[in-house]
Amino acid sequence: MKQYLKMDEWKIIENHFDAENNQISESIFSIGNGYMGQRANFEEQYSGKSLQGSYMAGVYYPDKTRVGWWKNGYPEYFAKVLNSTNWIGIDISIDGEAVDLAKCQVNDFVRILNMKDGYLQRSFTAKLPSGKKIKVDAKRFVSIVQKEIGAIKYSVTPIDFDGVLTISPYLDGNVKNTDSNYDEKFWDEIYSNSAMGEASLTVKTKKLDFYVNSSMKYDIEQSGKKINFNARTKLEKKFVGNVVELKIKRDEDTTIYKYVANVTSRDYKIDELENVGKTILEKAFDKGFEELLNEQAEAWHNKWKESDIVIEGDVSAQQAIRFNIFQLNQTYTGEDDRLNIGPKGFTGEKYGGSTYWDTEAYCLPFYLSTADQKIARQLLIYRYKQLDKAKENAKKLGFTKGALYPMVTMNGEECHNEWEITFEEIHRNGAIAHAIYNYVNYTGDKSYLGQYGLDVLVEISRFWEERVNFSNNKGKYVMLGVTGPNEYENNSNNNWYTNRIAVWTLEYTLQVIDYLKNNEPERYAELHNKLNIKDTEISKWKDIIDNMYYPVEEKLGIYLQQDGYMDKEQILVKDLDPKNLPLNQNWSWDRILRSCFIKQADVLQGLYFLEDRYDTATIKRNFDFYEPRTVHESSLSSCVHSILAAKIGYYEKAYEMYLRTARLDLDNYNNDTEDGCHITSMAGTWMSVVQGFGGMRVRNGKLVLNPFLPGHWNSFSFKVMFRGTLLKIDISKENVVVTNEAEQELTITIYDEDILIPGEETTVIVNKLRN
Repeated sequence: MKQYLKMDEWKIIENHFDAENNQISESIFSIGNGYMGQRANFEEQYSGKSLQGSYMAGVYYPDKTRVGWWKNGYPEYFAKVLNSTNWIGIDISIDGEAVDLAKCQVNDFVRILNMKDGYLQRSFTAKLPSGKKIKVDAKRFVSIVQKEIGAIKYSVTPIDFDGVLTISPYLDGNVKNTDSNYDEKFWDEIYSNSAMGEASLTVKTKKLDFYVNSSMKYDIEQSGKKINFNARTKLEKKFVGNVVELKIKRDEDTTIYKYVANVTSRDYKIDELENVGKTILEKAFDKGFEELLNEQAEAWHNKWKESDIVIEGDVSAQQAIRFNIFQLNQTYTGEDDRLNIGPKGFTGEKYGGSTYWDTEAYCLPFYLSTADQKIARQLLIYRYKQLDKAKENAKKLGFTKGALYPMVTMNGEECHNEWEITFEEIHRNGAIAHAIYNYVNYTGDKSYLGQYGLDVLVEISRFWEERVNFSNNKGKYVMLGVTGPNEYENNSNNNWYTNRIAVWTLEYTLQVIDYLKNNEPERYAELHNKLNIKDTEISKWKDIIDNMYYPVEEKLGIYLQQDGYMDKEQILVKDLDPKNLPLNQNWSWDRILRSCFIKQADVLQGLYFLEDRYDTATIKRNFDFYEPRTVHESSLSSCVHSILAAKIGYYEKAYEMYLRTARLDLDNYNNDTEDGCHITSMAGTWMSVVQGFGGMRVRNGKLVLNPFLPGHWNSFSFKVMFRGTLLKIDISKENVVVTNEAEQELTITIYDEDILIPGEETTVIVNKLRN
């Protein structure tokens, strides 16, 4: 764990340059706007360790799978969001000597991610090998007002000399992905142009034909006044830029303002890209940096009004939760139903930027509560539009009907190449079905069921029907050869969670059918014909529901993770020598698979999803058994444990698990932040506060709160958007205060008591806090 960042409520601050931490900082200080994102690479050249990364949402490449063997059903490629044109580049040299922080003596280094206003800034002084000293101040952002625009303000001030400053702004398409399976470069140049003060570059992927045009324009000031300048143009393969030489004087600053528009063929016709990019760029250039920055700040302030969490008395926790919310809002906006949320977002290349089940299980609740319901709806429609691909995926694995949603995807086609995940981790189907329930339960938008939901539910149910088989030995239906959420156990039989979520899906599908029959009979008749729903399959689903096998340990009163789990040597994590942790970096895979240790919530994942089906005593028994055996080596683990710990009254454990998930990247708990932040688990951090400490649930169409105050905090507050009403919930040692920021009244349940919250009023509930 590396704690090198300064604590601050609204900023992430690095106040010392350490090359060993640079790639970690490049991840943490990333910026994005849902349309594009950029790691916190330096504008000037840097020859030290760095993961250069500029990414355009939805622009990906089918990188050929690299495995030592091949099995039927294997995907032929692993889809990857591409490292796209590097648009931030501004090379700087002094009297012909390049500014490179890997070769300079760096002092007064400060890097700040301003989360309140939405920008990245950096300043430092550097002593060059020649002995000359300069001061640099840089600020940049990607606009959430005009999504195609990125803007940079970069100032250089000589400290102890007069001389010649060379400024070289550029666009570089000669980039590659660090995780390329065969070190292939994925881009071809289509068009390039460089003129004085501007340049443009269009590149195309070698497969799938995604086109990206980047256009730049800049101006220069000295001592606060705009100057006229001459520039040499640079035009090389997949590289365009300008070179400007200026005389500079001691203590007088020179500032370049660089504006870039990035547009893609996903949104515009290929033959229009350059003109569209130029038009967008000119508007941004005319506004100027400060006006664009003010617009950015105002837009971010509006985002915070709906999604902020305030914690009093714990700066570490406050900084962490805002960092997580900030990165989530930078990653996904819901404007484009073709987009989803990759585990690393725009902060790195691990996991390829593809969609996993993380979205439905962890991210959906955040967007349900912090934005208009159409944002969360888009996440579901993303899966609906890929239903045909999911049916194809099932057929590739030999199924005659039904849909198997991919574990990893860009376009709906499975592109993960580890057999135990591609073939076995089928519980993802259940998470997608549960997301439909979660959305409808939270929003009350039952129209979604007839429009989109039933199609998905029926096809997933058909998959489960064919995936189980009847065991004459047990006299029950069983599910063989699966991997549950605990990926430290492969090819197991009767994973309790997988069996349980499969049956739940069948139950919910039948409930939705009954609802549509009774409430939308005409629409149901259409769907009945379209989906060819047969009485025989409905009877089969009911039979599976009634006769599914679930492994249990009767003596302990717990659900067994899978058949044979108790045959493993039962050792608790606390009894392991710490030098063995993390297991995935110290043990062989064979040893991990034979151990009882659990990567992340498995049985407990099911109890979290289906909490309303189980009493507190049952949840507690299973938590007491499984949590001590869990190493939490998945970023998705701690949040589920935190929420369940709060549910059963383990408040210290809930707080411990919260801190682990909240500062996972800021403190580099898993020693892997350098390849990107854990974006999807950040939604779990929000869940830990709102669902865990706030005890927020939706029961029978009503918002329910059962909050407690962590002993380390003086108070905390959060906001939730519920069915068009924005509520602010303040929890202190004395009371719970609910402010209704909407006009309409709303009845909610607090500590099992129904309370009417009038529109635009504040209601105080006294002395009922859990402690």
